[in-house]
Amino acid sequence: MDTFKKLKDFYWPYKRFFFISLISLFFVVIITVVYPIVIQITVDRVIGEENYSLVPMLCLAFLGLMVLKSVATFFHQYMGDYFGISAVFNLRDALYKKLQRLSFHYYDNAKTGDLMSRLTADVELFRFFLSFGFSELIRIILLVLSSVSVMFYYSVPLALATMASMPFLIVIVMKFDKRVHPAFRGIRKSFGRLNTRVQENISGMNTVKSLSREDFEIGRFSDKGDNYRQHYLDTAKIWSKYFPLMEFMGNISVVVLLAFGGYLYMNGSISIGVIAAYFNLIWYLVGPLMNFGFVVNMFSQSKASGERLLEILESEDEIKDATSPIESKNVKGHIAFNDVTLTYVEDDDEALKNVSFDAPPGKTIGLIGATGSGKTSITQLITRFYEPEQGEVLLDGKPISDYSLKDMRKHIGFVLQEPFLFSTSIKDNIAYGNPEASMDEIIDAAKRAQAHDFIMEMPNGYDTLLGERGMGLSGGQKQRISIARAILINPKVLVLDDATSAVDMETEFKIQKALKEVMKGRTTFIIAHRISSLKHADEILVLEDGNIVERGKHEELLSNGGPYQRIYDIQYQDKEAILGKTKQHA
Repeated sequence: MDTFKKLKDFYWPYKRFFFISLISLFFVVIITVVYPIVIQITVDRVIGEENYSLVPMLCLAFLGLMVLKSVATFFHQYMGDYFGISAVFNLRDALYKKLQRLSFHYYDNAKTGDLMSRLTADVELFRFFLSFGFSELIRIILLVLSSVSVMFYYSVPLALATMASMPFLIVIVMKFDKRVHPAFRGIRKSFGRLNTRVQENISGMNTVKSLSREDFEIGRFSDKGDNYRQHYLDTAKIWSKYFPLMEFMGNISVVVLLAFGGYLYMNGSISIGVIAAYFNLIWYLVGPLMNFGFVVNMFSQSKASGERLLEILESEDEIKDATSPIESKNVKGHIAFNDVTLTYVEDDDEALKNVSFDAPPGKTIGLIGATGSGKTSITQLITRFYEPEQGEVLLDGKPISDYSLKDMRKHIGFVLQEPFLFSTSIKDNIAYGNPEASMDEIIDAAKRAQAHDFIMEMPNGYDTLLGERGMGLSGGQKQRISIARAILINPKVLVLDDATSAVDMETEFKIQKALKEVMKGRTTFIIAHRISSLKHADEILVLEDGNIVERGKHEELLSNGGPYQRIYDIQYQDKEAILGKTKQHA
């Protein structure tokens, strides 16, 4: 029960609904056990003694019991569901909040489909046990105890004889639990992998179709589906093996009842009505014990699901908020790196090696280098997406870790290399970081990002609803909306991670012209592969293999004849060659 103890905070606040359900269940069980007593009285006193005057009274009593049982059953089931649904509402909410707080390191290794499976299927299985499993377990205990009490009241020898097989049944159930729990954990894991396969395939459908890899993807899905099927078959095999054994041990009790009960009746120790009552009581005893296997099955599934949920809830937040955060209202945007080293994976190559630089307020820093040279790593440390292995990142002369994460990031506008737009209106996408912004402010941000004109050409302008991930817009249009979103939060630090990579040269020129106004008074970091995007920077950092190998202004770097000069020659020699061929053709 350790899993349920660890998750207690989510369901215990709603214990009153659970106890109301249990009280109602108590009445349901007591009334259920009264049925065999009514049968015994009917057989012995009405039929056996021909006392037919009791029939109306028994009928009315039986009708009253059925009405009372129906009312009690309603409260038992409704309150039980209310208990489970309320508990998992908080649980799912806590899981989602945890996912929002976990660092990028966690998502580097997590699978989207598996996380979705945990927040949906695993949460639902846990809810089902809270709503039904707990109360079913208690129903079994109450029904067994009350049935055994009535059986001993009628006949101690017959009760002992019919219960002789019960210890063997309990042993079988315990062995079943040991086998079925690992099997159901395997099912949950394989289901998560199957979800991941579907999610990745749908997300990458353009790539799949462009390379004609549909058959390959069908094969991969079939493999994951077969693995899921095999786990279910293994579990079914365990169930098929143990359930007949449980049923067999239960039927032994019925055989004992027929043999020994008949013997006692012939000796005059019990009446025929008692035997008739016993036929019901024995199934009130055997049935729940056999059903105990189903409860164990349900418990094993919910336990496996609970363990997967705890893996998220107990995941360590690597990026912890400051205990006593310093004031961040008057941030100027002064960024400094002091001997910073970053490693994403332990024992792996360093992404940044002893990087140091100073970016005063209002200055523009350009970052250029080959893929994997460390450009994006610098900006991810500025926003504290990752922690440096050594060294420190300073904001206005203070360690960035001393600020509140939420408040500090409000001062940083971040435009990703691959813009992400939500399935909502264009207006809401631009205002995502500043939901209190007025319509005039939204339009102004869009104009600065050169997005206003194409937005007004959309069917409903700023109220146009976008498809998933901005479906319906070109890459350049999505990028400009992303830039407008960053502008709107009025950041002190602006990070443009290859922000103009998805636009053509003409649009890039327009954006750069607009951004010159936006950059005034802000510390700006520009990651770019095109020298034209960062030639105006106050300082350009050239990176190779996590090191800053060159730094300076555009003109200075060109005169050095170093790596920057080589990048410039590659980009502009190609352009000159193209222009030369065009002139010759003309």
